Amino acid sequence: MEIVHVAAECYPVAKAGGLGDVVGALPKYQTELGHVAKVVMPMYRTKFLYNHQWELVHEGGQQIGSHWFHYSVIREKTNELGFDLYLVDINGLTDREKIYGYDDDTERFLAFQIAVCDWLSKWQHKPDVIHCHDHHTGLIPFMCKYSFAFQNALRDVPTVFTVHNGEYQGWIGWDRYYLIPAYDSWNWGMLDWNDTINPMASAVKCAWQVTTVSRSYMDELKQSANGLENLFQYETGKSNGILNGIDTQVWDPMTDNFLARNYDRELVEKGKKKNKKEICGQFGLDPDKPLVSFIGRLVGEKAADLLPEAISQSIYQHHGKANFLVLGSGDPALEETLDHMKTQFGGYFNSYIGYSEPLSHMIYAGSDFLLMPSRVEPCGLNQMYALRYGTVPMVRSVGGLKDTITDFGDWQGFGIRFDQASVGDITYSVGRAIDLYTNRPDLHQWMREHMMSIDHSWDSSAQQYIDIYQGLKK
Repeated sequence: MEIVHVAAECYPVAKAGGLGDVVGALPKYQTELGHVAKVVMPMYRTKFLYNHQWELVHEGGQQIGSHWFHYSVIREKTNELGFDLYLVDINGLTDREKIYGYDDDTERFLAFQIAVCDWLSKWQHKPDVIHCHDHHTGLIPFMCKYSFAFQNALRDVPTVFTVHNGEYQGWIGWDRYYLIPAYDSWNWGMLDWNDTINPMASAVKCAWQVTTVSRSYMDELKQSANGLENLFQYETGKSNGILNGIDTQVWDPMTDNFLARNYDRELVEKGKKKNKKEICGQFGLDPDKPLVSFIGRLVGEKAADLLPEAISQSIYQHHGKANFLVLGSGDPALEETLDHMKTQFGGYFNSYIGYSEPLSHMIYAGSDFLLMPSRVEPCGLNQMYALRYGTVPMVRSVGGLKDTITDFGDWQGFGIRFDQASVGDITYSVGRAIDLYTNRPDLHQWMREHMMSIDHSWDSSAQQYIDIYQGLKK
């Protein structure tokens, strides 16, 4: 099959979160299964762009409202990522350093989607499926079916839409309806949700199949989806939850170049001890105490606002028997609070405000526990990275965290789970972690070896997507 993935992110080209990791891995594994998988994304001004060779494959032009824009499509020459990578350049819109965060993001991603549809409509043949990821590409299923400029060429091409995060939906006011390529006005309802043009709602309505990134998150969307609950309930018949995988070639403690010492499950104790010593030395922490780390965006969705109080309470209540390390960025006020805590809790807590890929690998390898108290976690990849590196996940029972982590109090459990995104639940779980680390070393060692043997590679998930695509062609 020929699969065209369309997304705003793709690691290592440009990544802001888990979406980038998924789009950077799924096509590679689908290619290894014998299919032709391609990724199309905007051409941001990134290091990847300047460090690789490209060839021009298409030039064209289209309208966005009354504005005519020119676009070009380039392809990475070496196939370094394991699949064909195409970047869409639109002068003045996609050619910026950041992925998101501009006042004209609506125009940027709408122009990108229009350019993608225009390019695909010019192909001599048609792909077997167009797989769109999150709201930045959510209007493509509508445009393929209903936009006059594209429907003759694309309406019979199956579209799949994956919800990576239902909280962000790309709302556009109806006062800007003219930005969308012309369509029969009878079909306006396929764009609308609660009197707003809603790209995510439109994709759920118009795509041939809807998926999300874990079974539990699909169930949760029917109860809590930022206003789209009824729509997800209505579209149950064409919806599936498929758990994301991780790229086990990138995330492999035995070959990871970012680590101070490589290890596998047989060498996990010595390997983690060496990496922990390095990371604790870097951040002024005691390597003899259990190290609890948080890696992620400092936003409410991740319950990062609970970290300052939860960490300080844990230090006081458990008499400084654990150390804490935070890597992330987000809410400026929270960043400042965590920065101040370094002085207040020196020797027990430290943080790195920002993001560093090498440092994240070292933290997974050197930590004993990874804290994920998320309020919303569609799939979660961090807990799978932690498992791969022999680090016990401490997770709230939500979304993909619930699907991937079993509490060590249950039969053959290998993680720590709690019910509420609250300071109390986090503090209590830290106490369980300290007890496990200090008083039950044999169980802790068994958990490490067991979790490192769990297969969360993309192999199974990639095949599940192929099965869905093939079902649409029948």
